[in-house]
Amino acid sequence: MEGGPVILRAEGIVQGYGDKIVLDGIDLEAESGQLVTVLGPNGCGKSTLIKTLCGIYSPRAGTVTIDGEDVITMERKARSRLISYVPQDYTSGGHSSVYDTVLMGRRPYIEWTYSQEDVAICADAILKMKMENYVDSFINQLSGGQLQRVVIARSLAQDPDFYIFDEPTSAFDMRNQLDLMRIMKAIIRDKGASLVVALHDINLAMRYSDKVLAMKDGKIYASGPPEEVITPTMLKEVYNVSADVVETVHGRYVHIYDNDGEEMADGYRFYRSSPIQVACSTCTSSPIQTCPRDAPMQR
Repeated sequence: MEGGPVILRAEGIVQGYGDKIVLDGIDLEAESGQLVTVLGPNGCGKSTLIKTLCGIYSPRAGTVTIDGEDVITMERKARSRLISYVPQDYTSGGHSSVYDTVLMGRRPYIEWTYSQEDVAICADAILKMKMENYVDSFINQLSGGQLQRVVIARSLAQDPDFYIFDEPTSAFDMRNQLDLMRIMKAIIRDKGASLVVALHDINLAMRYSDKVLAMKDGKIYASGPPEEVITPTMLKEVYNVSADVVETVHGRYVHIYDNDGEEMADGYRFYRSSPIQVACSTCTSSPIQTCPRDAPMQR
């Protein structure tokens, strides 16, 4: 982008509902070319933060700015050219086709009617989200995953500087989750945009993020590169789960294990607390044995 990166900055955000404080002093920065993931357990404030970044909610304290301009005081059409929001849940408009729904993403740019450029951008968004076979279908006839793809396609058609998504993979199967993150990573790389996304999938965050913000009880637990934030300590203290971060030839991933059933010994083995039928390197009389308690089992 001309003149350097565009920066979305949240500083000292306090937000709440009634007497309940949901966000308490949140700082976040995302710049063009970055994929920033917000992690945290249910109820920690991720969705509230996402809506505050978009200008849907005005912060009780603190500011959200894009290149120094307050998001809340921006003219609505100007803000829509900068920020595109995909909610966690989308209420179907009923008798609207896939094509018309995606074309609505061009509204911030329209003066009198849609241009050929608008139509071309809309078509490209539909193709990216693999909905070209459903362009004439009504959105209330779609599955949950298909509807989510349409909503994301509308966001792509909006062509903003900042895509702000709230758990966009929640309705997707594994293949579509990977496809979405790959598509968004390519978009922010090629057009110099940015994605701020709330996710529950730790491994997606680790694989695709440039920066991770981990939240706990409405505050920032840690922020930084995924390899620095996503650690066994963070997973235990934020999510209350025991896990290892495993290195493989294909990259890093989180292996979560059950406290009641497994107790990690190191990065390559795990121990079970009760006998089970396994093929075990410590049992030599047969390839399938009842492994004695505390015998290490190779992964």
